Amino acid sequence: MPANPKSNEIHITRLYDAPVELVWDAWTDPVQTAKWWGPRGFTLTSHEKDLRPGGVWHYTMHGPDGTDYPNKTYYHEVVEHQKLVYDHGAYDDRPPLFRVTVLFTPKGDKTLMDMTMALGTPEAAEQTRKFIKEAGGNATWDRLAEYLDKESQGKERFVIHRSFAAPLELMFEMWTDPAHFSKWLPPTGFEMKFLRSDIRPGGGTFYMMTNNAGLEMYGRADYREIQKPDRIVYTQEFCDKAENISRHPMALLWPATMLTTVELTAEGPDQTRVKVSWEPVGNVTPEELKAFVDARAGMTQGWTGSFDKLEAYLSTSGAV
Repeated sequence: MPANPKSNEIHITRLYDAPVELVWDAWTDPVQTAKWWGPRGFTLTSHEKDLRPGGVWHYTMHGPDGTDYPNKTYYHEVVEHQKLVYDHGAYDDRPPLFRVTVLFTPKGDKTLMDMTMALGTPEAAEQTRKFIKEAGGNATWDRLAEYLDKESQGKERFVIHRSFAAPLELMFEMWTDPAHFSKWLPPTGFEMKFLRSDIRPGGGTFYMMTNNAGLEMYGRADYREIQKPDRIVYTQEFCDKAENISRHPMALLWPATMLTTVELTAEGPDQTRVKVSWEPVGNVTPEELKAFVDARAGMTQGWTGSFDKLEAYLSTSGAV
């Protein structure tokens, strides 16, 4: 991200756990792009893709409600494995919405993607930022992470990012202090109470979630890694009151053990991006894995609800 970003620009950075060649191919091969491009629930049909300066990518996005969204991307710069510059959102007599510059930088066996969307005015940038958030457009880059994980590692994961107006140290506390954690993590409509809390490597927690209908759910977490201030890894399992492992009370095919990896990245003195990766571990059956993959839209909704609560909680005096 630029040190002094312009007010008419939107910036997105992601570090992908895949070599730059694989990330580049995922972006430029229309067969691969169709597997991740767009918000969750959308599919894509590529009609033609001429990847060169002056070339055009003509494609149609298909919304989950059946609505089609035809688009044409006009390429201005194409530097293999390094850079793409294109105009986005045009179609025949409809002008482009903004110009996009994407830089691909190898970071060992990982790839840093640095994207800039330049709009005509700061007001247009703010409107587009809100539209992307409301439409779930940021999930596009999470879907790319999931696709790359499967292609490079053979792993089925769920990935979600969110940027918060909070310093890195405070965000770390939101994930490791039970007094904070319990205020925002539970699903919308639920309250969370820690019955046992020992958040450290090798430690664990036991908690209860309840809603107004009287439903009680119990769970436990066992912490594998805690690297202050930017990484937390733990497993989660549903259990009964006696901490005996049980199945998800509302999804019996849900995998018994989930591995959660939380990575925090400072985007500025008072801005932190959170990345959550979720994957089933242990003796996972094909039916359980399918249930997990099929539930990605629901997981997005659930984590978005929790993140909305975290955003609201951070804005209160109780979070500082």
